[in-house]
Formats: sequence, structure tokens, C-alpha cells
Amino acid sequence: MPTLHWLTRDKDIAASSLAPYRLLEAVETYGDDPETQNMLIHGDNLDALKALLPFYAGKIKCIYIDPPYNTQSAFEHYDDNLEHTEWLSMMYPRFELLRDLLSESGLIWVNLDDNEAHYTKIILDEIFGRKNFVANVIWQKRTSPDARATISDAHDHILVYAKDFETIRANLNKIELDEAQRAKYKNPDNDRRGPWVSTDFTAQGYRPNQMYKITTPGGTEYHPPEGRCWANLESVFNNLVANNKIWFGKKGNSRPRIKNFLSDAQGLTPWTWWGNQDVGHNQEAKKEINKLFGAGNAFDTPKPERLIKRILHVSTTPGDIVLDSFLGSGTTAAVAHKMDRNYIGIEMGEHAETHCLPRLKKSDRWGTGGNLRSTGMGGWWLIQILPIG
Repeated sequence: MPTLHWLTRDKDIAASSLAPYRLLEAVETYGDDPETQNMLIHGDNLDALKALLPFYAGKIKCIYIDPPYNTQSAFEHYDDNLEHTEWLSMMYPRFELLRDLLSESGLIWVNLDDNEAHYTKIILDEIFGRKNFVANVIWQKRTSPDARATISDAHDHILVYAKDFETIRANLNKIELDEAQRAKYKNPDNDRRGPWVSTDFTAQGYRPNQMYKITTPGGTEYHPPEGRCWANLESVFNNLVANNKIWFGKKGNSRPRIKNFLSDAQGLTPWTWWGNQDVGHNQEAKKEINKLFGAGNAFDTPKPERLIKRILHVSTTPGDIVLDSFLGSGTTAAVAHKMDRNYIGIEMGEHAETHCLPRLKKSDRWGTGGNLRSTGMGGWWLIQILPIG
């Protein structure tokens, strides 16, 4: 398998094992639940990840990180102006520790733009194993082109890896249908099972036992289209017809389609295109942060809460542990808090206290049906990192 080489690679691949273990100590003035697993750790994330390892190795269900993009720009709250080698040197040992913290059924989501995403893919193939690559999710982060650009970037990459792909492949949660999707379900034949949508009753390829002739109720005969076969054996098709699960059109002469009922719908399988209408965009994220902290005290590069909500919905259930080691303005921790997930957030900048703490204090949970219920500021601790000895 190809590997990525840079100037300090030999030193960097040993950095995670050489990093010293440190102590984590709660700051008594923040938080009120000694039994909680929810933590905001203020300090360097390499030290924090190593300190978490003895207690959380193999226990984190979902890791989302939004590391510096290395855009050659300086931001107010952190320095994003790192040389490429320095960026790789920073990330490699952290990826190794994150892998060790991830559970066998867990996923890591790494949010980047074009500056480092493709190099990172090679590193993650090496650390997690290429067989454990799940997807490159494309998030449409803009609502309109940047007129100053040669070709305006519209998206971020979110690289998704599993600890063990075979464990997670059938266990991800489906995406709930929104109102527009639910509205597509109709009931033109007044089926007692309620609204439905129809899908094609063919499959790609040639299977000799699925090439039979179908005669519609109106007498029209159909054979599979060229290059395709029927989706099931003839005996299965006859059973579907007997149970009124095949639609031949209002006049009974159309090519057969299978009926899928809203009452059976368990959501949509996630795919790799996440449009801004579905999961939010940069402007939405900015409005959220301005509402929390005011326009004069905002964070430069927040992510919309709907984006994090989609990630946590797909990969976790209530009670699972979520980790973000580049917490920024606290979006991941706040959304996890609202969704009844346990969370660990790590942030070394001063905004651990100026943004993350206030945001958690203001967080309400999303209850059933999307309603909000306040939980106050309890249920988490601010943690400081201490040296051993």
C-alpha cells in the first residue's frame, strides 16, 4: 500500500508512543455531576488523548474532528498558517491515538477542505487500514459562489473511517424522512396500508430465472428491458401481485413497479452528498454563533449544528460517547448534549472558556418530536491536564 512521506515522518510516527501520560483533574467550580462522562478538557489534545487512553481505549463510538485546514491564513482563535510538514507532524500521532480510542463499532469523521484532505486520506488508509475506509462525504458548505475565486470551492470533505468496517457496515442509522420526502408518498389506489411510493421492478444484469414474461391486468405484455432482468423470481413476483404490492399504473397497463409503504419506511440510507438545505452551511453556522455570543465575539469557522446532528444520528445512539479533540467553539459537545450522547471535548485555546463553557451552559436538549427541554449547566466537567509527578 502506498504511504505518504514527509521530512519528519520517522519522528512523527513514534510521537504518540513517546508522549507522556498525564493526569486529568476536574475544576471544581465547573460542573456538578461526579458520575458524568461528559468532559471539556482545556489543553493540548495530544496530552489529553494520551491521558484518556487508559480509561477510554476502545470505548468511543463516534469521533468528529475539524482540525485546522492549513489554508495559509491566520485566524483569530488559532493559527491555521502551518507548513505542510508541520501539519502532517501534528496530525499523524493524534490520528494514532484517536484510532486506539475508537470502539470496534465506531466511526471517525474528519472534516477538511482540499488543502489537506487528499494527503490525509493516504495517512488514514495507513493508520486505520484501507479496508476500513467508509466514505468521503461531500458537504455543500456554501450557498453561492465566491466571485473572487478562479473556481469557487463549494464543499468540504468529511473522510469517514471505521475501526472495523465489517462491524459497522449494517449497523448505521438511516436518515429520517423530512416533510418533503414524506409528501412524495401517495395513495392513488386507496390501499388500506396507507400512502406509498413505487420503485422500479428491474435489476441490472442477466439472470436466466428472472427473465420471464409479465402480463399486466390490462393485458399488456412486458419483458425485462435490454441489459436488465426482473428484480425477483417469478414466484416472488406472483406473491407480490397477490398482496397488492405491484403497481401497474392507474389503467393497469404500465410496466410493473413495486409499492413501498410509508408505514414501513425506516429512513434513507446515508449517501455521500450532503446538501446545505439538509445539513446547514457556513452562513447558518455563523448566525448560530452570533446568536450565542454576539457578532463582536463570534468564532471564525464554526460548523452548523445540523451537520453535527446528522453525523451523530447516523453513527450513534443515546448514551454513546462522542469525542471531538479540536472542539473550537463547542458545537460537537453542544449537539451531543442536546441529543443525550455522552461527550468529551478537547480545546487548547482560550475559547475553551470564552466559547465552549458558555455554550454548554446555554444548551438545551432536543426532546422527542424535536421539542426542547432545558437541562441547565449540570452534567459535565471542565478538566485541566496535569503532569504526573
